[in-house]
Amino acid sequence: MNPYYEKFRRYASNDIGIDLGTANTLVYVRGKGIVINEPSVVALNQKTGQVVAVGHQAKNMIGRTPGHIIAIKPLVGGVISDFEVTEEMIAHLIRRAESGGRKMLGPRVLVGIPCGVTNVEARAVRDATKNNGAREVVIVEQPMAAAIGIRLPVSEPVGNFIIDIGGGTTDIAVISLGGIVRSKTLKIAGDRLNNDIIAYVRNEFKILIGEKTAENVKISIGSVTGGFGTLETALRGRDLITGLPREVVLTDGDVREAIGQSMGIIIESVKEVIETTPPEIIGDVMHRGIYITGGGALIRGLSEVLADEVKAPVYVSDDPLTAVARGTGIILENLENYKDILIEHENALPPAS
Repeated sequence: MNPYYEKFRRYASNDIGIDLGTANTLVYVRGKGIVINEPSVVALNQKTGQVVAVGHQAKNMIGRTPGHIIAIKPLVGGVISDFEVTEEMIAHLIRRAESGGRKMLGPRVLVGIPCGVTNVEARAVRDATKNNGAREVVIVEQPMAAAIGIRLPVSEPVGNFIIDIGGGTTDIAVISLGGIVRSKTLKIAGDRLNNDIIAYVRNEFKILIGEKTAENVKISIGSVTGGFGTLETALRGRDLITGLPREVVLTDGDVREAIGQSMGIIIESVKEVIETTPPEIIGDVMHRGIYITGGGALIRGLSEVLADEVKAPVYVSDDPLTAVARGTGIILENLENYKDILIEHENALPPAS
């Protein structure tokens, strides 16, 4: 029996699963389901050091704040870049998740993080969570949680191929018998695509736009192939030559050109993982297909292009944005069945000096 698992399941109340994402953080409460889905953004008053807002309210402040208030994304590339602000965000989320519930004991918290993070990065996530009242913290890799969330048979001796395209990272993983057989993590995901659109508009139209505008463009007309009719949107920004506001019309073709290189890297990385995967598992993948989760799964035409490139069926999971959070919930509801897939970072890591 896994001793750390025994320690983790000692109490039966206050179980919380957190999908700690670069773009969005989702919180699952055992028995209630997903209760929080908020952008991973914190607005901070630099004069007082106080948190002004967290989540949607903070995201709406990006690019609209006075000088002494800054809107911060405390996670970059799936890992903590600002420890103190991340602590504040996690504390806010745990308080909200526990509102109206039992508070005599701190919650048990299961956190999903990208695969391939270092021990130091994993410790930062664990410490930031534990410092805010969690009595136990266990970590699970996000592609594993996503696979469980979409009900793939991860514990069986069959190959499961999953691509989780989030905000900061893309996790590509082959899973069998409760473990990750092959994996690759890219720092190319939703945020990178937003930056690609910003750079394209700046270079082609000499207009400066913000990250929020770029994200709206990606969601509304983004695609990796044609065949969806003519998609276009009006785009407003600051003319880099005159300094005055200007509006242009951006088409889906423009967006494809902007994000084409980044999407090509993701597709090539999928091929690389396939090339190093054992032949028996490749046979399973050819039969069962590849599943895409995360916000990037919603980009039009991705599954069709990827299927054509890798010569295997590719499916976009139902409700891909919540797959990891749903996976943490399933694990919490069935800890006995999933104990072997938990990452024992607290035991494995030496204490911080």
